[in-house]
Amino acid sequence: MEERVVEVATASGTMEAFVTHPREGGPFAAVVVYMDVWGLREELFDVARRIGTAGYYCVVPDLYYRHGKVRHEFRDENNRMISMERLDEERKELVRKHMRALTDEMVVEDTRSLLEVMDTREPVRSGASGAIGYCMGGRHVFRVAGAFPERFRACASLHGTRLVTDQKDSPHFSAMKARGELYCGFAEHDPYAPMSTVNTLAETLGHAGLQYRHEVHKGKEHGYSLPDRDIYDKSAANRDWELMFAMFHRQIPVRPQ
Repeated sequence: MEERVVEVATASGTMEAFVTHPREGGPFAAVVVYMDVWGLREELFDVARRIGTAGYYCVVPDLYYRHGKVRHEFRDENNRMISMERLDEERKELVRKHMRALTDEMVVEDTRSLLEVMDTREPVRSGASGAIGYCMGGRHVFRVAGAFPERFRACASLHGTRLVTDQKDSPHFSAMKARGELYCGFAEHDPYAPMSTVNTLAETLGHAGLQYRHEVHKGKEHGYSLPDRDIYDKSAANRDWELMFAMFHRQIPVRPQ
């Protein structure tokens, strides 16, 4: 496997992105991984490596670049990352202030710049790509899937946050513009994605111009799918991977048909 950091020129500065892909057989279908509230770290790089070893070009952009290198990792006595709800208020605020400064519009524009670099400087196959987002990244997947419907054809949101709001620009309206397939993995116990959100998405996206599927993981909590977390659940995470890789094989196969 190859891996490196690439620099992406944006309207706001220079964004770094972690890249990994096989050493042979390119160009490759691309998958973009959208980070969660914690920022870039080895945990997300390992997610990218898992995708890359299956034959894909995978990139993880540092969307916090406007504030420098933002890295949050608070660990418990077992060296596992502590979930947001288990942190004290001071550390919660430290994490959330960067999240609040990052708008969905910024992510869409940064993605536009990232796609330009992928198409001109990287071993990326033209045509459809995939996207996976965790936590706030799940919402960002909704936004980019709607903004670039011909590009992002295999998308996944895992324990995504604020996917449905009462605003006229709610993220789920963006997702209704998407094409291809969209998968959402939810935790049964998630204050950021209650069952009302799950039901609204099933009702609206099920009638949009894409194939929509979701899974509610019984007994699981927000953040269940990331392997370095104190509430990681291997069975639920592997079920997500099963469904996501099946979607990739349909929409962005390693070897074009």
